[in-house]
Amino acid sequence: MVRDEVVAGVTALAENLLISLGMELVDLEYRREGRQMILRLFLDKPGGVTLDDCAAVSRELSEVLDVEDIIREHYTLEVSSPGLNRPIKKEADYERYRGRLVKIRTFEPLADEAGNRRKTFLGELVDLAGGIVTVNLREGQVARIPLEKVAKANLEFEF
Repeated sequence: MVRDEVVAGVTALAENLLISLGMELVDLEYRREGRQMILRLFLDKPGGVTLDDCAAVSRELSEVLDVEDIIREHYTLEVSSPGLNRPIKKEADYERYRGRLVKIRTFEPLADEAGNRRKTFLGELVDLAGGIVTVNLREGQVARIPLEKVAKANLEFEF
């Protein structure tokens, strides 16, 4: 299977499994690292994911993947929490994390309301409406970023 097909197939299987365990799939990666393929899942649940949660999902998902035989080549399965700098991927994530500090990287330089062009925006997530992410930047300006221009978005941990 091609990488995108593997990601789609594993995502469907993992999401069904995780729903039954009260967890959500935050992100899934399938990529070559060195000489081997890595299938990496990032999970979350209210109150956070424990090491036991990760081990349980790893065991159960391994069994399902062996039966379904989606991945034909040798791979290593890794299951973990998304960490403090959790990725923001889905529209529901933008809703859930309103008011939190975020870092958004765009595919190309975009201007904030003061006309400053940049590819990295750090500030408070205000809203996602009409395909536009609004962020109150640390410098005081507001940035309105089209969702399709977002290359990567993460929560930022404040010390």
